[in-house]
Amino acid sequence: MACSDYLVECVNEDLNYENAEKEIKLLDFETLFGNSNRIVLEVGCGKGAFACSYAMQNPDVNILAVERAANVIVTACEAAKELKLSNIKFMNCTAEYLPSYIPQDSISEIHLNFSCPFPKAKYAKHRLTHKQFLDIYKKIMKRDAVVCQKTDNMHFFEFSIESLSQNGFKLSNICLDLHNSDFEGNIVTEYEERFSEQGFPIYRLEARI
Repeated sequence: MACSDYLVECVNEDLNYENAEKEIKLLDFETLFGNSNRIVLEVGCGKGAFACSYAMQNPDVNILAVERAANVIVTACEAAKELKLSNIKFMNCTAEYLPSYIPQDSISEIHLNFSCPFPKAKYAKHRLTHKQFLDIYKKIMKRDAVVCQKTDNMHFFEFSIESLSQNGFKLSNICLDLHNSDFEGNIVTEYEERFSEQGFPIYRLEARI
């Protein structure tokens, strides 16, 4: 299977995100994956370590992993090919364009692993737990879906807790030091391993509508 078989074709995007929902090319997940298994979305998958591990551990689940950096997503596709995974696809686009491709009420889980914290206040709207993105997640999530976030950035985590709470999400399993907790089933990402080795605590939460 060629690497291109793992990559979902996206239309060309511009920087005016108000145009995002005008470019509607909704995916048919049953056709894309060849089955009707539930769909898990990772936003900002990097080189694909988490997505590929999740796909291996959950063969009865389909993974759609999104990454905006084209050169990075090629590495992710190569990793999936090497592992001969059949339940994973990658999409090269920004999170603003998710409603252009993902049907409403179709996603069972959303994973936000070590997203850029955009520490300067003036860039807060780019954080993946800002209201503009939470509104997008609400559209594509199933009724019982969950958002799972991990980060090493305390200020970003605090922002996320406040933003999620203010936008109708109910929080659970909030963890301030994941690797020294009793949480089971954690999949360690490449960033997570690096930060943990440097002594940084890993923060994690789950949020539901």
